[in-house]
Amino acid sequence: MCGIAGIISRTHGDADLVRLEQMLASVFHRGPDGGAAESFGKVAFGHRRLAILDLSDEGKQPMHSMDDAFVLTYNGEVYNYVELREELMSLGFRFHSTSDSEVILAAYQAWGADCVNRFNGMWAFAILDRARRKVFCSRDRFGVKPFYYVEDDRAFMFGSEIRQLIGDAKPRANERVVLDFIVTSFSDHDEDTFFLGVRKLPAGCNLTYDLATDDYVIERYYTIPKRPEWQAKSAEEASREYTSLLDDAVKLRLRSDVPVGTCLSGGLDSSSVATLAATRYKSNGAADRFVGITAVSESARSDESAFAKDVVERADLEWVSLRPTYEDFVATLPEVVKAQEEPYAGPSINMQWFVMRAARAHGLTVLLDGQGGDETLLGYEKYYAAHVATVWRERGPLAAWRAVTQARRNNAKLGFVNMAKFIVGGLSAPARYAFYRWRHGYVRKLPSQPAHLTEYAKACLDEFKLQSLEMTTTNLPILLRYEDKNSMAHSIETRLPFLDYRAVEAALSIRAEHKIRGGWSKWVLRRGMADRLPESVAWRKNKFGFEAPEDLWLPRHAPHMLDAIKRSPLLARLCEPTKLEAAFAGMDLRSRWRLYSVALWEDAFGVSV
Repeated sequence: MCGIAGIISRTHGDADLVRLEQMLASVFHRGPDGGAAESFGKVAFGHRRLAILDLSDEGKQPMHSMDDAFVLTYNGEVYNYVELREELMSLGFRFHSTSDSEVILAAYQAWGADCVNRFNGMWAFAILDRARRKVFCSRDRFGVKPFYYVEDDRAFMFGSEIRQLIGDAKPRANERVVLDFIVTSFSDHDEDTFFLGVRKLPAGCNLTYDLATDDYVIERYYTIPKRPEWQAKSAEEASREYTSLLDDAVKLRLRSDVPVGTCLSGGLDSSSVATLAATRYKSNGAADRFVGITAVSESARSDESAFAKDVVERADLEWVSLRPTYEDFVATLPEVVKAQEEPYAGPSINMQWFVMRAARAHGLTVLLDGQGGDETLLGYEKYYAAHVATVWRERGPLAAWRAVTQARRNNAKLGFVNMAKFIVGGLSAPARYAFYRWRHGYVRKLPSQPAHLTEYAKACLDEFKLQSLEMTTTNLPILLRYEDKNSMAHSIETRLPFLDYRAVEAALSIRAEHKIRGGWSKWVLRRGMADRLPESVAWRKNKFGFEAPEDLWLPRHAPHMLDAIKRSPLLARLCEPTKLEAAFAGMDLRSRWRLYSVALWEDAFGVSV
């Protein structure tokens, strides 16, 4: 896990090595264990190293192939590198390190661009192919690891963080992205960022740069397939085999030469990962206990610590528990804003930041996390609209009505009123956007209905399409951005077993009635973990999500929020200041926060209007 950087000169001169070294210095936190910058004429690669596998100098980067024909700069982990290494050795390749980086280089030599289809992991990398005079870049299937880029007539530059690319320049806001975020709460659903001109390589895509012509192409190598073999499985088969697959994903993600722990919120997903990991950890002969880290909310409304405690006792974990206060939140807010680089949706991101800080203080370098469980197994209440529509289409209106009534019994948040809101809001993009327009009447010029709302409404008619959209566009990308920035700010690598591509393909392909069964969301996971988790966790009806005590923090912080909003030139340009100030008192907490987050971001990064 590391920070990468690259410059490709588009002039007749060599790449700017001084600029590259500045890019690396700005992401020292991503790789405190070493770094290097190298020039290869018009191409220069840089790397900051966070040593996870093969801690020796043999694993350092930029890494050259043995024949010096290829050079790699890479951020991520390919978890099945052991198996790939054996396969490549059978083809005649030899290795001088035990790192996964060298396996990537050899895999590219053996299979070219198709090598990425063999990787099980997370990555953002660039390979200089000297013979073919091209640079091959790739981002993992779901975009766990970031790859940002900018270009002009002088150079094409890429990096792991936006700060590397804007340098000392005064950046400009991408007003379309800012407005979309304020009004709809969506972001990260396309290639643009909040910074005008800074883009990101989409997940599941390769970028191939031709050094002869200075042109590049972006090609998609991965789309989530629907696996018919999982459609054919019974509920019990699906539950048993999916849980086994998740267990194997956890096993692969325990491969490390440094200490590994896990995030533990007390929810079903993180509790499942923690339990499977602790069991594997013990079976590997570890003398100590596996570590779980919990950030406890000050608010009783979002406090999950009782559930986490049940898991700790059942799985025999070493428990690191912390309870951030309002004062902690205020004191660290500038650091979180700087780490995130772009506006973010709520203080739960601050809570996650505290977890990562605690992990680093506890001597952990790798953390497992339950990210992706809700998207893949229909864990959010908003997915019931697509579920009911799918059941109606496949089994008729009577079955759809039963699905509604069963959901009310086994989900504390799904009364008839809430269910109706989710169904109408999900299936009707015009109705949803009309609500947004009414809520944000202080905006000077509201944009036309965003395309992603229309796409979401269409996808709600089919469960598989909705889940695919949420994985690639409307939900998961923003969560992965938050996690990467928070973890790497503390030199922590997070690993996400639910996003093992085998588990994703299985989960999305399992029949609808097995994922939500008898009104229980994520039934296949609940059933598969029922004999390993406390019953209080396996069959919880009150899903919280990983939340901060925003009902306590944000009302107390309201005067500071309003002051920052009033001082923002960007918000003054996009909104009617008088209307905005008048509307603030009646705003929901999340709408207030988004405006405040934009103001903080604008100030922290010197964004120009």
